[in-house]
Amino acid sequence: QVHLVESGGGSVQAGGSLRLSCAASRYTSSSYCMGWFRQAPGKEREGVAAIKTRGPNKWYADSVKGRFTISQDNAQNTVYLQMNSLKPEDTAMYYCAADGRCPYYGLRAWSPGYWGQGTQVTVSS
Repeated sequence: QVHLVESGGGSVQAGGSLRLSCAASRYTSSSYCMGWFRQAPGKEREGVAAIKTRGPNKWYADSVKGRFTISQDNAQNTVYLQMNSLKPEDTAMYYCAADGRCPYYGLRAWSPGYWGQGTQVTVSS
């Protein structure tokens, strides 16, 4: 059973930055995809970004391109989401996810099998 632990959420004013971290443990595959989803109250869950471990592939939602950057530390099995120029509409619960399958058909079509517990991000205007 893969275990994902997120950290780094919090509150920030619009225009500010936050960095989320997600550490994966017990993953036996040498290559897999990790990413971030978010869900705001009353809205559907949205794929934000994903990355293939030990590979060059990255995916971003249009709403965060140019502002968010996903990166990885393979030695630590950890993925980061650097969020800059945050907007109030970025306010949501952010969830880390992982799966052996990657979102080659887009984040909307990606259904990861493993999820973290979520971390809240709140952006005030």
